[in-house]
Amino acid sequence: MAIKIAIGSDHAGFPYKQPIINWLNEHGYEVTDHGTYNDQSSDYADFAHPVALAVEHKEADKGVLLCGSGQGVCMTANKHQGIRAALVWDESIAPLARQHNDANVICFPARFIPLETAIRSLDLFLHTEFEGGRHENRVRKMSC
Repeated sequence: MAIKIAIGSDHAGFPYKQPIINWLNEHGYEVTDHGTYNDQSSDYADFAHPVALAVEHKEADKGVLLCGSGQGVCMTANKHQGIRAALVWDESIAPLARQHNDANVICFPARFIPLETAIRSLDLFLHTEFEGGRHENRVRKMSC
């Protein structure tokens, strides 16, 4: 069974969204696109909430969010219980977000990293497991 990925972006992340969707499709992931569908100015929360809800409600296994800085989508997604969204700007951050924080949504700052870095980071994110152990209690303490 294919791993389900929910993806969303605002206008600033839009140029990276379709190439990431294509990469995910080429690698056998089932992708649900929650918008935006063009480069017209838009509000990041309108796309971050549906992605976070899809992961929160187990309609998707993981989420991918993009905006200019990555901050807006990350902050928005993290308002949802059970979401652990990680802002990733470097390939070394992606596996740590999974290993130590059990991140289930990855957020990219599209204006500040190359597309190739986003795709390599996503690959690492999707292929890294949560370590559990000493990190388990820390992750449990995140929810309000």
